[in-house]
Amino acid sequence: MKPKILIVEDETAIVDNIQFALETEGFQTIWHSEGKEVLPLLIQDKIDLIVLDIGLPDINGMELCKEIRKTKTTPIIFLTARSDEIDRIVGLEIGADDYMVKPFSPRELSARVKAILRRTMNNLDVKTEVLESSPFKVDEDRNRMTYFKQKLDLSRYEFKILQMFINRPGRIYSREQLMENIWDEPEMSMDRTVDTHIKNIRNKLKVVAPEIDPILTHRSLGYSLKEDI
Repeated sequence: MKPKILIVEDETAIVDNIQFALETEGFQTIWHSEGKEVLPLLIQDKIDLIVLDIGLPDINGMELCKEIRKTKTTPIIFLTARSDEIDRIVGLEIGADDYMVKPFSPRELSARVKAILRRTMNNLDVKTEVLESSPFKVDEDRNRMTYFKQKLDLSRYEFKILQMFINRPGRIYSREQLMENIWDEPEMSMDRTVDTHIKNIRNKLKVVAPEIDPILTHRSLGYSLKEDI
């Protein structure tokens, strides 16, 4: 099945160029010119990625992103006419996966879509038999995770790190691999950033099950999730 891309943009000329570039690469596209139609659509349909204009006629794209992130982890690429660095930083901090300033190359946008989907779809390639026997349960659509049936209060990056571990119990992930697969701008992150998130995850898991430490530290190699929790 073709990956489905939702384009939320009110300038038809831009939409035409985006649709042509994406459909040429084999994607299926859906277009809406206003933000009010997005949340109901995400409930009804499986959307693989959202290309979201910040300057929509009915709602600010950043505010819409915040609403989406309350229930969904669907990748989002912002489009904007503003190139200020502060806008870019704010956009990424509230949950966008990438950010493009108009005018932009539709081919570059298509390349970024492919890169994000390649990363996120690989991360979601879950071994069902592992999840069924695991104390972890992941609700990807609602961006929720439970541990021994108790809901975990995780930040965005904590959720993604733990999800990677759950998908591949026993596999050792280096700090570099975690940054490359999870962080929006891995080149701006540092090793201790990963260590801090791992520490936070461990603390939250210990609140639920103090006697268990499911995350293993492999000296000079990285981290993994125990296979026999």
